[in-house]
Amino acid sequence: MLDDDLDDIHPLFHGAPSSASFKKLRKRIVRYTREAIEQYGMIERDARWLVCLSGGKDSYTLLAVLYELKWRGLLPVELLACNLDQGQPNFPATVLPEFLKKMSVPHRIEYQDTYSIVKDKVPAGRTYCALCSRLRRGNLYRIAREEGCSAVVLGHHRDDILETFFMNLFHGGRLATMPPKLVNEEKDLFVYRPLAHVAEEDCEKFAKAMNYPIIPCDLCGSQDGLQRQQVKQILDQWEKNSPGRRQVMFRSLMNIRPSHMLDPKIFDFVGLMRETGNFEENQADIPKLR
Repeated sequence: MLDDDLDDIHPLFHGAPSSASFKKLRKRIVRYTREAIEQYGMIERDARWLVCLSGGKDSYTLLAVLYELKWRGLLPVELLACNLDQGQPNFPATVLPEFLKKMSVPHRIEYQDTYSIVKDKVPAGRTYCALCSRLRRGNLYRIAREEGCSAVVLGHHRDDILETFFMNLFHGGRLATMPPKLVNEEKDLFVYRPLAHVAEEDCEKFAKAMNYPIIPCDLCGSQDGLQRQQVKQILDQWEKNSPGRRQVMFRSLMNIRPSHMLDPKIFDFVGLMRETGNFEENQADIPKLR
């Protein structure tokens, strides 16, 4: 898996630290990503994936690990990296193109000034994330279609998924999160999250060790008091008080028991019967509540 022959690696891994700790980290990220890809059925042979790059630590990790799997013959798909330049002020527009060219990664850089739209439409003091995300996603779907891609691949990791679950729980009144695999509303594209099992801490350590040129998000990152930041702080405190709590909570999202929840749309409570007695006959004697 690792680089016994230094000539036999993808350029994305040139200069990788030789320490045992980094090799362990890299193996773990690759293993978790491969598990998610297989577990959620992401591979369509000879498919083409649009791998979305923001320039953050997560998207760099995503790109590197997908190329690791492809380099090892474990991911039989074509990869096209894509960065959507959304027109944010002072965005270093040359960083990603230069990096991708240097790494010999096929890519497309698209400029769409969604920043001005978001600033114009969202009232002062409100968060930009929802509208920014919708505009970004719409453009990525368009690009995927233009490039003949069957899937849009995003860099959301385990902690993003867990935070979204709690945001929906605290603010949305529903049990839902970012799924590792879904089909868009138009039913013509998959959306994949191969880093679904990978911890944010591992992405940060990996990207930092590889010295990838990180680009901060000045739009969302400039706002204080975001719901996601509040949830992250809560989870950080829980993790501090009880190390490993995040992973335990994440595993619960993979171990759902509909019969032990309260949603009659996903479990037939009315039709639930004891092994003795005739439920339907007994039901006839029960008056309807008004």
